[in-house]
Amino acid sequence: MQPHPALPILHLDEHIVAIDKPAGLLVHPSALDAHEERSALKLLRDQLGQRLWPLHRLDKATSGVLVFARHADAARQWGQAFESGAVRKRYLALVRGWPPAAGEIDHPLARDPELPSTGQPMLASLTRYERLACIEWPFSVDGRHASSRYALMAVEPLSGRRHQIRRHFKQIAHPLVGDTTHGKGAHNRAVAQWLGVQRLWLHAERIELTGGEGLPLVIEAAAGEEWRPLLQAA
Repeated sequence: MQPHPALPILHLDEHIVAIDKPAGLLVHPSALDAHEERSALKLLRDQLGQRLWPLHRLDKATSGVLVFARHADAARQWGQAFESGAVRKRYLALVRGWPPAAGEIDHPLARDPELPSTGQPMLASLTRYERLACIEWPFSVDGRHASSRYALMAVEPLSGRRHQIRRHFKQIAHPLVGDTTHGKGAHNRAVAQWLGVQRLWLHAERIELTGGEGLPLVIEAAAGEEWRPLLQAA
């Protein structure tokens, strides 16, 4: 196995460390991806030479800001803040179609997206969004239309359900591009060919939390080069 390059550190203090997680890297070992030996937790632990505690999750295919605690007390303090919704998060997403310019998706979600929703407790879930750009590319996915429409979105999940952004945008019929579970394969393939990049188009660009002295701490991860054509349309 080739050595993994050092993970980019966005913030480091005595309590927490934040990295810019690349797409395709697990946060921690998972039975759902048992063959994958690499994870951000293992790599960063080795990089810093200390034990770490993940404070939240990003899907393997999602890139962006990922925060770990550096000691058990910080894990308890910040873990409660993430659980209670006291931490603000902002994502970039590319979705199919042109949603409204701004809005909220207030739709309860089953606890485990890997299982059928029927019979599971449905948990209150709220996502706020703003459309940053409407994009129309000159290729056809649906034979009724000569071109295909997509939108660049700024997204703020106000609750922390698993796959929340992906499931909510599927709910309003604007699934994320590159989402192999909740999206549309034909659009995923067409956009990958057009842009020359195959990925889930979801990036955690900003986290805002209260620092140890009560001051707001903002941690940001710039979107990768593959996002440039989309950001230029904004």
